[in-house]
Amino acid sequence: VQLQASGGGLVQAGGSLRLSCAVSGFTLDIYAIGWFRQAPGKEREGVSCISSSGLSTHSADSMKGRFTISRDNAKNTVYLQMNSLKPEDTAVYYCAAGPYLSLVGHDYDYWGQGTLVTVSS
Repeated sequence: VQLQASGGGLVQAGGSLRLSCAVSGFTLDIYAIGWFRQAPGKEREGVSCISSSGLSTHSADSMKGRFTISRDNAKNTVYLQMNSLKPEDTAVYYCAAGPYLSLVGHDYDYWGQGTLVTVSS
């Protein structure tokens, strides 16, 4: 089981980025996929997640309306579309696979390596 996060970079406040999480070793109908982030000096926090069926999603309150999670089964990839980015969104973003829909990191079994998002003011 492997997850590869990509798409991070430097963006100005108000801009957008789309992160990708390419998975291998399993298909997306097996695990729920979650996005998490960790800013310097802060604890990891859940961002958004999508169920193994793809029918359910859940996002943290501070991301609702700005971040959208989706997936492409044919590409075995999950996306995180981030709009209206703020400097406080600066963090390393990780994707993870787990048995059920959750924004709690401990509920996930497999993790990708992370991609850095920097939002300048």
